[in-house]
Amino acid sequence: MHKDATRGRTEVSDHDQLLVIVDPVARRSDGESVRIAKDVLSAGAEAKICLPEGPEEFSRALARRGSRRPVLLGDDHALLRAVTLLHRERDLAEGALSLVPIGAPEALEVAHALGVPSSTPAAARAALEGAVRRLDLLVDDSDGVVLGDLLVPAVPVPAPTAPSVWGTCRSLVRTLVPPAVRTHPLRVEADGVLLADVDAPLEALTARSVAGTAEVTVRPPAAPPRRATAHTLTVSGPDFRYRADGRLTGPVRRRTWTVRAGAWGLRLPEV
Repeated sequence: MHKDATRGRTEVSDHDQLLVIVDPVARRSDGESVRIAKDVLSAGAEAKICLPEGPEEFSRALARRGSRRPVLLGDDHALLRAVTLLHRERDLAEGALSLVPIGAPEALEVAHALGVPSSTPAAARAALEGAVRRLDLLVDDSDGVVLGDLLVPAVPVPAPTAPSVWGTCRSLVRTLVPPAVRTHPLRVEADGVLLADVDAPLEALTARSVAGTAEVTVRPPAAPPRRATAHTLTVSGPDFRYRADGRLTGPVRRRTWTVRAGAWGLRLPEV
């Protein structure tokens, strides 16, 4: 971006043209943060503001971005939706995404783990002036993607309940009598190496992509965790569910994840 001395206005290059996609959940949950983000972005670049009403309009807006750089205003789900769409279009290698995180803290864990600032103005400035960081991606055999943590099988998230006498009693009982450890008969292979089998059930396994490989941790009951690094992870067994980036998927009987090193770009503050 540079100043035109003869006309006294700011000239905007193609690089500085933004497509700002405001997720519907962000508009409903925190309109003030949305307004602040739009003001910062519009002051620093030529910004086209898009207000999709649902996932289909979100997808169409992203697909029609042209040469504009996409900036998402929303939470982890909005970021995951955009990465998934671009992956399925085989368009992740070109350009980069920016995210201004807007939403509840529990809906922004992936964004913050990736290095996106929690402050709305700081994240908007990073979208304008930050550097592109190439990040790894876990891609499964159904074309799903994982940006952060993978947990197999999925741990149920208890629904919040209003405090009551019975709830207090149940909490006391759980404190005095620890719950039995649940195990799951799963076969786990990392680059073809067997880490666990169905005849020795395990508590869970976790995985995430780091430096071009998947860091896999298998947790057997009453034994230290076993760790491995691999480019491909395969889990199979009786119907199981898994949680990826906070989303529950399944049941499935077999799933393979493969690491794609540097598969996508995210604009983050310069270090």
